[in-house]
Amino acid sequence: MADESAPTHAELTEAEKRANVIRLAFDNDPAKLDAFVNEIRRAIPENTGVVLRGSAVTGCRWKDGAPFDADGPGTSDLDLTLVGHRVLDFFKITGYFVPGVHSRPLSDEDPDIAPGLVPLRDRLMSMVHRPVNVQGTRDFVMYLRGELIGQPYLTLIEKRDGE
Repeated sequence: MADESAPTHAELTEAEKRANVIRLAFDNDPAKLDAFVNEIRRAIPENTGVVLRGSAVTGCRWKDGAPFDADGPGTSDLDLTLVGHRVLDFFKITGYFVPGVHSRPLSDEDPDIAPGLVPLRDRLMSMVHRPVNVQGTRDFVMYLRGELIGQPYLTLIEKRDGE
């Protein structure tokens, strides 16, 4: 039986989400997360936000509740979302769920949808020794997913402007 006093994913604090990410994906080393964020910062357009979603943040998969890396070390991916209109220029028209609004993830399944982000993805994967999926979206989609639907995420880089 689940512990009813444990926080739900939507109730995790920023500190709890950050602690999960550092523990699960960065060998319990905050400096590794900082290096990861700095690598992203160097590659993205100005005023682009960056969030990390998924089991690295919550500790378990939403689909079936399995713990992070349930299938062995390095098997869970990191779901990176780049937020803002500028980053959407990286994606081909075929790389969208909603063109110009919300992309599919650049991933092993869709390796050619954002050629300009492939070098960043490769560098990030070499840093964490696991798959990293990179998605682009507009601010309002992130708001809908996070605030209205309740999908937890950890902000890695704050976006400074509106759209």
